[in-house]
Amino acid sequence: MIAAKRIRLVSFGLAAFLFFGMVSVSAADTAAARPCSDAANKMDDVYCIGQRNVAHRSIISEQKEIAIGQKYAEQINRTAKLVTDPVITEYVNRVAQNIARSSDAKIPITVRVIDSPEINAFTLPGGIIYVNTGLLHAAGGEAQLAGVLAHEIAHVACRHWASDATKQTLLQYLMLPLVFTPMSYPVYIGVSEGLNLGIPLAFLKFSRSDEQQADFLGLQYMWKAGYDPNAYLSMFAKIIQEGRRTPGSVAGVFMDHPPTEDRIINAEKEIKTVLPGRSEYLVSDSEFQSVQERLNGVLGRMKKIESASNSNRPTLERREPKTGQPPDTSGGQTSTDDEPPVLKRRD
Repeated sequence: MIAAKRIRLVSFGLAAFLFFGMVSVSAADTAAARPCSDAANKMDDVYCIGQRNVAHRSIISEQKEIAIGQKYAEQINRTAKLVTDPVITEYVNRVAQNIARSSDAKIPITVRVIDSPEINAFTLPGGIIYVNTGLLHAAGGEAQLAGVLAHEIAHVACRHWASDATKQTLLQYLMLPLVFTPMSYPVYIGVSEGLNLGIPLAFLKFSRSDEQQADFLGLQYMWKAGYDPNAYLSMFAKIIQEGRRTPGSVAGVFMDHPPTEDRIINAEKEIKTVLPGRSEYLVSDSEFQSVQERLNGVLGRMKKIESASNSNRPTLERREPKTGQPPDTSGGQTSTDDEPPVLKRRD
């Protein structure tokens, strides 16, 4: 009887220990996943990510934006050298999808890798992101790659392209009265050409305010996904150093809105004031390094195949002069020997 009571007491104590232990673990977990507050400005509340609407107003629907992006993607896929290795593309997409699940984006995200040495990444309308191999080489770890992807996903979440296109369209309508003023017609032509929505990839350069907002939200998405936001600042430093050391290695999209001192200061301020601290962050640099090594092998094979195909192409050879005939110095003009025969009238 006494033994049975002892067993029940021990079982009760063990159950209580497990219960309170689970409570303490749950309390630790909820510290990083508290419910969204009712604050008026939810942009500063990382616990509201996914429940808030950060998209700018636009007259272009999400379906239309996706269709436009797919048309641009078809053009890029035909002209650019894409890296199709399944291991590399799966890894980059996995990192992007991890961030997308921890973002405010309502549009599906697709990432493709381009064989280009420039340190660059850009976003098409409709959530299609392109990452250059130069960026994969420059990144020092997965967190730095995640920082750039988070920045691009923030552009998608805010629908910056659709918003800018809406502003441009409305401005074109406002410029229509100038057509009926003869003196203002050249002015209208100049403005409308600059606002043409059919221009090439140069239109993907967002405004300074859009870039600042993408920095602001991208850091939040990094934190939500478990990456150290300071890695984004490290990537900033690499872009600056690489641009100074090798001019032309950093693409124009970064040079138009470079990681200036203001952007770096604002990012540091947000990390300290907006983002809660964490005891540990997601790190998978060993896998990232293996992907970098695999990328080097893939690019080497692609280069060999390209050089082999170029060597098999027909080439034009200069015709050698006949024996005893001086070389042709007429600059490609025909000599007297090559002139057609002259017909003479018969007497």
